[in-house]
Amino acid sequence: MPWHTEVVTDTTPHVRQRPVPTPTASAPDRSLRGYRRALVVLTLAVAAWGAVWAVVTPPFQAPDEQNHLNSVLRLAYGGGWPAPGDAYFSPAVVDAVDEAAYHSDPPGRWVHRSDARQFVDADPVPRDERTRVETTTALGEASSGNDVDQMTQHPPLYYALGAGLLQATSLTDARWDQAMLALRLLDVLLLALVVPLAAETARRVTGSPSAGLVAAAFPLLLPQLGHIMGAVNNDALVLLACAVVTYLASRVVTGDLRWRVAVAIGLAVGLGLLTKVMVAFALPTVGVAYLLARGRPWPARLGRVGVAVGVAGVVGGWWWVRNVLTLGAVQPVGLPRDPATVAQVPDAEVPSLIVEKLAQAFFGNLSWLEVRIPGAWVVAGSVVLIAAGLVALVLPGARRAAAALLLLPGGLALGVAYNAWDAHAVTGGLVAVQGRYVFGGVPALAAVVAVAVWQLVRRSERRLALAVPVFATLALTAAVWGIAWAFEAFYRGPGESVGDAVDRWLAWSPLEAVPLLVLLVLAGVAFVAALVATVAWPNRLAAPRPGPGSVKDDR
Repeated sequence: MPWHTEVVTDTTPHVRQRPVPTPTASAPDRSLRGYRRALVVLTLAVAAWGAVWAVVTPPFQAPDEQNHLNSVLRLAYGGGWPAPGDAYFSPAVVDAVDEAAYHSDPPGRWVHRSDARQFVDADPVPRDERTRVETTTALGEASSGNDVDQMTQHPPLYYALGAGLLQATSLTDARWDQAMLALRLLDVLLLALVVPLAAETARRVTGSPSAGLVAAAFPLLLPQLGHIMGAVNNDALVLLACAVVTYLASRVVTGDLRWRVAVAIGLAVGLGLLTKVMVAFALPTVGVAYLLARGRPWPARLGRVGVAVGVAGVVGGWWWVRNVLTLGAVQPVGLPRDPATVAQVPDAEVPSLIVEKLAQAFFGNLSWLEVRIPGAWVVAGSVVLIAAGLVALVLPGARRAAAALLLLPGGLALGVAYNAWDAHAVTGGLVAVQGRYVFGGVPALAAVVAVAVWQLVRRSERRLALAVPVFATLALTAAVWGIAWAFEAFYRGPGESVGDAVDRWLAWSPLEAVPLLVLLVLAGVAFVAALVATVAWPNRLAAPRPGPGSVKDDR
């Protein structure tokens, strides 16, 4: 029987080699097919998870959701994209906010306010009596006296996509909660598209399909991600754009220096910049990926960076240049904040509070950051992510790729921290410390965690295959726990039974009981299928051929 060698790391400093049988010619193909099937199942599980979040979160109990809905409706009804500060809430959205009991505290709020209206005391408006969006109520005007919708401080791509969905589904003329659910499910679709991109990033930098499956399951560990991606929020398109850039950067740092990859990177960054300026934080990842790549001389690599940046500027960067030239700021303020309404924070406490609030909001601050995930989850999750980053950076095998990928979440976190610090100098308080602003780095974090697991099993595909069902089981368990925690925090009042909470949920939902039950059953099937697929993965995995990710291929 012919033999080849597989590099294995021992506990001693030296590297030894041992013979392993060469697989049959068809084994790699079977392994790849099995990987793709498992990846599809995990992607469906993440989509189902997001869909359940979309029906569990009460209307407008996610950051700025009324603004996002309002801006989508404006475009859907031909209201254009006014200058920042000149867009107003429509009568339909004003009525919807009132009908949803927006100005009330959910029962799981971190501090109970006895003097505030409680969500559990509000009477749900029957579905057939809820406001319908129509021509006369879909557009807001300054003369109406309604508040400013500040979302025109961003470019309109996400809102145009949402408007197109409502028009394609004839939901422009529908109840507000039906239109909202459709837009929430659009964000769930965008989240689902991220999963294979994260998986392929991990597989690219390690050469391991098992690492790809670890990365695919990673999003399920973040309750806040499900909450935000199951709401109407332009961060969903930012996440997808950053996922595309992350995957393409992983190709670059591992040697794919074709011109079309540089053009594709520019297109992805440019389209992302037509959604939010945060996508600009992907550019350092792109630059470092080309810097660390091998196979071309410096001028050739710099030329590709120039092409990527140039295409990004032509596609979407012009929006922000225009802002500077016409409005005097990269991102103008759509709704100035009144410093008198901001709680004051002493200068000495600012750094620690930024770190604490950002970590908390990254893992799970639901609603308008009112419902806080247990601190143990935040501490454990933060420690794991930091440790994974260190392992991926220190141990040989994928250090180059890890260094490039970690720049995106790291840059986003630093950007949020700087913005909060800068605002503190003006207002004396801490504002905009939102974990969702770092979600563009989730695909990179998923890949880095997969790299760390790959390193901890000493880069053995067989051992990593055995770790896949363990990791996936933990992720699926965390996903179920997060939804159960959110359900109680939103719907179950003090001293009430689960049945009381279910009744309240059914009354507020845009869906009747039967469609909700069907959705839950399908989600359960998707979760079970993901569990079965990952448990069966080690048995279906064929012995891999030598490929990228060896000790000598330090990516």
